[in-house]
Amino acid sequence: SSSSAQCASEYCNQGWAEVLTHMSPYGYASFGVAFGLGLSVIGAAWGIWLTGSSLVGAAVKAPRIRSKNLISVIFCEATAIYGVIMAIILTNKIKAPETSGYYLEDGWDYNGYYYAGYGMFSAGLSVGLTNIASGISVGIAGSSCAIADAQDSSLFVKILIVEIFASALGIFGIIVGIIQSNACEFPTFAISNNY
Repeated sequence: SSSSAQCASEYCNQGWAEVLTHMSPYGYASFGVAFGLGLSVIGAAWGIWLTGSSLVGAAVKAPRIRSKNLISVIFCEATAIYGVIMAIILTNKIKAPETSGYYLEDGWDYNGYYYAGYGMFSAGLSVGLTNIASGISVGIAGSSCAIADAQDSSLFVKILIVEIFASALGIFGIIVGIIQSNACEFPTFAISNNY
């Protein structure tokens, strides 16, 4: 038999489109929670690594900068907190069906079911990717702030304003994520045909 022969079984996948559309919406929603939280923590850790290493290095020349430049680390940590907030919001939206079984009952709202899964996946991904960008930009700005402050203390407040704007990127992400997930409600029972 050749490798290009078509599979005749009902369990054959016809391509990636079929694989992705046959995944459970609960799986998509859970991946949204995982990506939202995981990528936010990666962004925070990356930012802390960038700003922390520069802060420790610059503090060798000017020990006075150690305490006030810790605000850069707090701004980086805020991106992880945004991911935790979104993960809690999304997790509270995942509701199991009222009836248990392998198959969903007749009259099930499949459109709402898949809409909720895809919407929560995209909301988590939006927050996670935005927080990676926010964490890295806050880390780079915090690194510059520590080095500049070690040279000239009058530059601290000026660069801190840049850092605040970099941190606002994460706030934009969580606002959009909350709006995306607002309409995402998993159906818990079949739609009755008798209105």
